[in-house]
Amino acid sequence: MHQGKVKWFNNEKGYGFIECNNGEDVFVHFTGIQGEGFRTLEEGQAVTFEIIEGNRGPQASNVFKE
Repeated sequence: MHQGKVKWFNNEKGYGFIECNNGEDVFVHFTGIQGEGFRTLEEGQAVTFEIIEGNRGPQASNVFKE
């Protein structure tokens, strides 16, 4: 699992980016966020996640809010 913080997330479009602790930015889609109800992230929120290879490059999966 990787750790990082949400760089930005657009609730209307359902995607954004997470900044990994190593400085790399990773795309995140709302379908990769774990939890019940409306799946969203807040800027600066700490998260843990896996990185998978998506259609357009690396993408966060199994995203858990800390």
